[in-house]
Amino acid sequence: MSERIPATNIPVKDRGSDAAPSGIFPRSFKGFYRNLRIAGGTLLFGLYFATVWLTWEGRQAVLWDISNRQFHIFGATFWPQDLTLLTAGLVICAFGLFFITVLAGRIWCGYSCPQSMWTWLFLWVERVTEGDRNQRMRLAQAPWSLNKVLKRSQKHTLWLLISLLTGLTFVGYFTPIRPLVADLLTFSSGASAAFWVFFFTAATYINAGWLREKVCLHMCPYGRFQSVMIDDDSLVISYDANRGDPRGHRKRTVSPASQGLGDCIDCYQCVQVCPTGIDIRDGLQIDCIGCAACIDACDSIMDRIGYDRGLIRYASQRQLSGGPMRLFRPRMVGYAAVLVTMIGALVWGVANRPMVALEVAKDRSLFRYNDVGQIENSYRLKLLNKAPEARQFELSAIGLDGLTLEAPETLTLDGGETRELAVVVSAPPESLDDVSSDVHFVVADLDNPDHRDERRSAFTGPAF
Repeated sequence: MSERIPATNIPVKDRGSDAAPSGIFPRSFKGFYRNLRIAGGTLLFGLYFATVWLTWEGRQAVLWDISNRQFHIFGATFWPQDLTLLTAGLVICAFGLFFITVLAGRIWCGYSCPQSMWTWLFLWVERVTEGDRNQRMRLAQAPWSLNKVLKRSQKHTLWLLISLLTGLTFVGYFTPIRPLVADLLTFSSGASAAFWVFFFTAATYINAGWLREKVCLHMCPYGRFQSVMIDDDSLVISYDANRGDPRGHRKRTVSPASQGLGDCIDCYQCVQVCPTGIDIRDGLQIDCIGCAACIDACDSIMDRIGYDRGLIRYASQRQLSGGPMRLFRPRMVGYAAVLVTMIGALVWGVANRPMVALEVAKDRSLFRYNDVGQIENSYRLKLLNKAPEARQFELSAIGLDGLTLEAPETLTLDGGETRELAVVVSAPPESLDDVSSDVHFVVADLDNPDHRDERRSAFTGPAF
């Protein structure tokens, strides 16, 4: 079994004790990890808001067309029959999250989680309209005035505009975005589309504007199960107590060692910039979302007083204890191997997925005899051409000696076309071994026989 990081009970602190009663007021800061998050967030926001407007061969490039039961991703179209591929993709995302957690804790939360990204964006709007931490705290405690109404109105107006754009974009991935925008502007959209735009606008506004860290602390389960995934070699945001303690204020010209102090000057900058309001110096906590704001704040203070950076840094528990970091360890290698294998299997599955689908439904009547004394069963077949262009298919039935299929030998289906057929299968009585026998229907692409689908059904006869 892997080693566990020792747990320490930390008294719950009043997160708003030095601020207004309404909650946490993060201070603005600068630094490497902030710039990294801005660059990554800009890329993610660009992908989210721009991809929905791209076109591909006359249609929206990425569209989950629920009404037509199609999922378009640029040149590929997926159907409900490809649900296993979607499931595999979600499983890969889960294992990818496990892998990242073992490697570097909640780095996903700090740099890529939509809740975190939109919260940081809303905090930026708050700083632009109301000022930095101290100004926002004074404004929150001040009585209502014209100045307070104007600043709050500006903030909430921008929040609502961002939320509306977010909700509209999200719905646009399920309903063509251009007609949706035109219908909303002319007040001619359907009630369903208007409801979902309103719903996701409200969800964004409430989650990123009001709930913020409460979603991470109380609603998201990730923080709860990350503690059972990380180990002594996981890179997590850590305070180096050996270097920083004892904490205390000192003059810049005086050596901390001469006063029996560590490098931490107890300035609380790491606490004031934290979006969840924790003190990282108390140790790793489930409230920490791994955003590294405390690292940037602490590094700026170390630069100012002339100390080395890294008092708060990404480090493993083993490194803090003086040991080397082990990157290649059984759990890490295991997750990586499984992840690479699943990604390879998914790529192979997408590249080799059959471009034709077949569904078989047996008629409710049991059987009948035809004019030549053979036993007949009736079926209804549904064929789907998943390719974007017209294809020719061959239909056959196998499984019994002397089996005959009364159906067109070849069928031409347009791209995305679904066709239903009523077919009859007949077989001589002596070929039946039991009341019910297996019969297999096969549909294959004439130009590419590897693209085929096969479905089993029952062929019933008399009880001999």
